[in-house]
Amino acid sequence: MNEPITMQLNGTTISWSGSPQRRLLDLLRDDLGLQSVREGCGVGMCGACTVQVDGQAISSCLLLTGQVAGRQVRTIEGIGTPESLHPVQQAFIDHAAFQCGYCTPGFILTVEALLREIPAADEATIREYLSGNLCRCGSYNNILAAVKALQSGNYSPLG
Repeated sequence: MNEPITMQLNGTTISWSGSPQRRLLDLLRDDLGLQSVREGCGVGMCGACTVQVDGQAISSCLLLTGQVAGRQVRTIEGIGTPESLHPVQQAFIDHAAFQCGYCTPGFILTVEALLREIPAADEATIREYLSGNLCRCGSYNNILAAVKALQSGNYSPLG
């Protein structure tokens, strides 16, 4: 059964009619063309489909569209622009915190949420927070270096 659903997506109100039981991942990729939201495992274990919902990093493969009605959803397209990168994006570039880039949007959204929630997180906390995002290329040390550089104040303003 189709229902009207409205949410804020990257700062813009969008409305559509569809099944509230449809995965958010499928709506974002298939209907809205946001190809940065990627399906890896489909069970919330890899982080490739990470988005932010009301500022919290979450796997979009685990969310139904009905669960985001009236909420704020942000994808990597809602963070920075090609002309003005977000500090987390710039830190990832500066620290070569990616190789193939498949996992990068999810990691950036997770790191941004981490730094808002726990700005002075220690290394163990950072590793735990990022444990829901997997990188097949093994860029973990560079990602950690980017987070530490962001914490040091070399990139501002965060937010």
